[in-house]
Amino acid sequence: MGFLAHVFGWFTTSANWTGSQGIPTLFWNQLKLSAAVVVTAIALGGGLGVFLGHTGRGGLIAVNAANAFRAVPTLALLTLLAIQPAISLKWDGFLASWLALTALAIPPILTNTYVGMQQVDADVRDAAKAMGLTGGQVLRTVEAPLAVPFVMAGIRTASIEVVATSTLAAYVSYSDLGTLVISGLDTNDAVVAFSGALLVAVMAGLVTLVLSLLTRIVTPVPLRRRARRSLLGAATTGVPAT
Repeated sequence: MGFLAHVFGWFTTSANWTGSQGIPTLFWNQLKLSAAVVVTAIALGGGLGVFLGHTGRGGLIAVNAANAFRAVPTLALLTLLAIQPAISLKWDGFLASWLALTALAIPPILTNTYVGMQQVDADVRDAAKAMGLTGGQVLRTVEAPLAVPFVMAGIRTASIEVVATSTLAAYVSYSDLGTLVISGLDTNDAVVAFSGALLVAVMAGLVTLVLSLLTRIVTPVPLRRRARRSLLGAATTGVPAT
């Protein structure tokens, strides 16, 4: 209880809620960085995934290459960028952090988007084309809506990874919640380090909740009903939903 009391005391200290190193500012900085990274990854990875999934060309090579790139440690990439003054000093470390984290976020979004596009039934595509829809119309009205659950799963995975890993941005002097974690570890202050980690966990939980609600909103109603029926069937029979 003594440790938790110290943590409670740290959170209730007014000095920790004000200034450039206050909780609101650090929380906002991390949220801003994470949002910029995910939006960029959606534009690059999601756009490429849609193109490859729609055309069916070179998708497996791109997806395998993206997954292989996930083996590159973010900290190692961030360190390489940090030794480049033109990058590490830009926007108080924001640019280096953004580049390193974007490399982390692209693979899951690219992979899930491509898989989602490929999962669309070929008969559905053929029926849409038989009705006179162009390739672009098939993409917008058939393929994209049906791929939404897969795409959103990739975005959710990438977002959680980015929020958790963006604490490393403090190593390149970008002030976010990682500043609390790293400063606490450097000074052997377990209360500060734990409090920073707790705030990161809270942010990850909030992001998960928002994206889950957004997934429900953008998923076509028939797909939501089918997923609900699958879950009900699994609960009734004891067989996992597929």
